[in-house]
Amino acid sequence: MKKILIASALALCCTTPAYANLNVFACEPEWGALAGEIGGDKVSIYTATTGAQDPHQIQARPSLIAKARSADITICDGAELEIGWLPMILQQANNGKIQPNNPGAFDATSFVQLAEQPVTYDRALGDIHAAGNPHIQTDPRMMLPVAKALAARFVQLDGANAATYNARLADFTTRWNAALVKWTAMAAPLKGTPIVVQHHSWYYMEKWLGLTEVAPLEPKPGVPPSSGYLAQVLGKLQATPAKFIIRAAYEDDRPSKFVSEHAGIPALMLPFTVGGTPEAKDLFSLYDHTISLMLGALKK
Repeated sequence: MKKILIASALALCCTTPAYANLNVFACEPEWGALAGEIGGDKVSIYTATTGAQDPHQIQARPSLIAKARSADITICDGAELEIGWLPMILQQANNGKIQPNNPGAFDATSFVQLAEQPVTYDRALGDIHAAGNPHIQTDPRMMLPVAKALAARFVQLDGANAATYNARLADFTTRWNAALVKWTAMAAPLKGTPIVVQHHSWYYMEKWLGLTEVAPLEPKPGVPPSSGYLAQVLGKLQATPAKFIIRAAYEDDRPSKFVSEHAGIPALMLPFTVGGTPEAKDLFSLYDHTISLMLGALKK
C-alpha cells in the first residue's frame, strides 16, 4: 500500500504543471489580444469588455469582481479611461496583487507619450482626461513600446517562463514591424483626407495616417449632439467638405447617419478595437480592416 501511495504521488507530481498560468484581467480587447501575443499558453486571459461596449461606461458587475479577485495582473488603458468602474472592482476584489502601484497593475498608456494633455482640467469641457488622450490603440505604432513593457512585466511576475515571454516578444516585434510597413503603404492614399469624427477618440490614428479632422459630431467630448449643433456641422461641411464620417462600433449611429444623409458623404463604423467588427478578429486584422474600410469610402 505504501508503495502504491508513493507511486501515485509521483505520478501526480509528474502530470501537474510546474507553474500555473498567469491570470490576466484585460480591461479592453486590444490588451487582451496583446497579452495573448506575448504570453501564449503561459497566460489565461479574461477580457472585461467587448468591441461593442463603450470602455468609459462599464458596470462593476459581480462577474468582473470575481475575475479580478483571482487575477495576477490587470492590463488596462489607464489615463483615467476606466475611472468610472475599475476602482470599484479593485476595491471589491480585495486582491493586493493588482492594486495601483503594484507589479500586477499594468497601464498601457504609462509607456507612451500621451497627446492632448489639457492645460486646465474642467469637467465642464466634457469627457476629457487629465493625463491626456488615452485611445492609443488607434495608432499601431503604440503597440511596440507597450508590448516590450508587458513582456518585461510578465517576466517580473513569472520569471520561470521568461524565455517564452522574451521569445514571443521578439517574434511579435518582427511580425508587427513588417505589418507596419504594409499598413503605411496601404494607407498612403488616405494622407490629407478630411474627415468628420463622432467622438474625439481618433487623434492618434489621424496623426499616423495624416488625416484632417474637419469637425466632431459632439459639441464637447462625450456630450450627445443636439439638432442645432448638427446643423452647425452641416454648415461647416459646406465650407470645408469632408470625405467621410467615422465612429466606433459602440457609438450611437444616428448622428453620423443624419450628417451622412444631409452632407452626402459615407458614414463608416470602424472597429476601434479587436472584435469591434467581425473582421477585426485580432490585432493584425484590426488595422487591416480599419484601413480597408476608409480606402473603400474614398472610392464612393
